[in-house]
This record gives sequence, structure tokens and C-alpha cells, in this order.
Amino acid sequence: MRTYEGSAAVGEGVRGCVLTIGNFDGLHVGHAALLRAVRERGRELGVATGVYTFDPHPRRVLTPERPVPLLMTWDQLLLGVGEAGIDFLVREAFTQEFAAQSAETFLGQVIREHLGPAELFVGRDFHFGKGASGSGETLGRIGPTLGMRVTIIPQVRVDGRDVSSTRVRELLRRGEVEEAASCLGQPYTIWGMVVEGDRRGRTLGFPTANLEPDNELIPANGVYAGTVQVLEGGRPAGAPLAAVTNVGTRPTFEPGRVLAEAHLLDWDGDLYGRRLALSFHARIRAEQRFDGPDQLAAQIRRDAEQARVLLAPAGG
Repeated sequence: MRTYEGSAAVGEGVRGCVLTIGNFDGLHVGHAALLRAVRERGRELGVATGVYTFDPHPRRVLTPERPVPLLMTWDQLLLGVGEAGIDFLVREAFTQEFAAQSAETFLGQVIREHLGPAELFVGRDFHFGKGASGSGETLGRIGPTLGMRVTIIPQVRVDGRDVSSTRVRELLRRGEVEEAASCLGQPYTIWGMVVEGDRRGRTLGFPTANLEPDNELIPANGVYAGTVQVLEGGRPAGAPLAAVTNVGTRPTFEPGRVLAEAHLLDWDGDLYGRRLALSFHARIRAEQRFDGPDQLAAQIRRDAEQARVLLAPAGG
């Protein structure tokens, strides 16, 4: 997949493409439906397919007092969009000046002038232009006058509720990783480097990989069943390894900053200095304080057995 830093950097080769516009944080099932529609239409027409997105997230510029923790890193987003079969991605710098453009200026002077799509696909809740004044209805009205056919993709629902990145964030903040996975179409996954810890887990008989996350949002403190994959060449490689992961401050010892510590089940090896993808499949319990190492070790043993049971249906 080709990537462009700004629409002005895109050449004539993509004109006549099928394009979608949005933030795409988390690439949930609604985004997947949109990307699938774009890919299929592009193949039908025999033209390039593209994603046009923004950096930073518009809400970070427009409402900096209420920052949005992103669900994905930029590398995760690139990998996901590429795996969806999209040909190119444009990352537009989002600034106050850019946000001040009218909906008409954005469509005419940015999208048509620089990208020249034959067709635009957007979600039902798509808004754009100064003050988010432009909507799907606006796009459907203006797009054809600029030579762009417009398709609005219906909202995707899970358990009777609309799927959105906001909903996924709320679920993860509550530790409801199974429902989050239903909205994402796959378990929530963070990437990061395995760093040196205090090796306390090894003394308890449960060595852990201490992850320094790249991601901004980690599920609520607690213990989770999940999987781990080593990252190679910017993507997860090899079979997923079953793991029981603790997210928290280790209250039994010396509570401090939040850590993500994964104990790989039935596996032994050295992961220090490696980059991992850590997925959260199911929540086992909340974080709690124990009277001492023996009680903690006994609970970790029970957690590991429960993780095996939870992961078994998925082949963990």
C-alpha cells in the first residue's frame, strides 16, 4: 500500500479512484464494512482505492481540553488498512487553519483538486468542514456537482447498538474486552517493547514479559486471558501464544505506574528487547491485593488455568 503525507503530495495516478474519508481509529466492524465496500467497488471499476485520514485526530485540535486516547498506533492503522486491500492512504495534517475550511472548500479544493475521486464512500455519521457543518447529506448534494458519485454506508450495529470508536474506548476503560472484541471484529491488541522488570514474577514461578506499550489506551486494571505474538517487520509473526496478562500497579508489592505483564502459558524463552503484539480476549478478574507472595502465586496459578479454559475454544 502506498502512503502519502498530505493530499498535495498525491500525483495524477490516483485520479478516478474510489475513496473513503474518516478517522478510522480502531478499525472497528463499521470501518471494516466501509473499507470492504470501497475495495469491492474499486475492483468492479478497475481503479485504485484509497483512504483519506487525518493526523492528529481532529478532536485533539478542536477540543484539546478533552484529549482522545487513540485505540491504534499509526503503524497498526497502516497494517490494518493495507490488509483490508486498500491501495493507498493519505495522511492529512489537521490544524486549526485546515479545520476552518468550509465543507464546500474542503471537497472542491482538497478532495477534488488533489485526489479527483470518481466515487466517495463514507459512513452515515460522517461530518466535515468548519464546525462539522458538512454531513453525508451535504456530501450527497455537492459531490455529484464536482464529478464525484457518493455512497453512504449504513451504520453497523452490535448487540442492538451503533458501533463507534467512542463505544470501544468506553468498553476498554471498563475492562469489557469481550464486548470490545465484538465491536472491533477481533480482540483489542496493543504493541510494545518487552523491557527489563524486577523479575519478581520469575521468583513466584511465573515469569512475565513486561510490555512498555506504544498504545495510548490499555484496558482497565485486572487480569486477562489473551495471546502474544512477536512483531517482525512491522507485523505480528508466528502462531499466537496463550498468555495470562495482568494490567495494574502490583498492589501486593509496591504500587506504582500501570504495567502490562504477560505470563506465557506452557512456553519458556527470553523476550527481552523484542517487540510484541499483546491481545486481550477475556477478563478473568479485577486487580486485587494479596497478603503475600504465596497467596499471589496460588491465585496466578488459578488465573492461568482459567485462561487455558477461556482460550481453548479459540485454539489457545
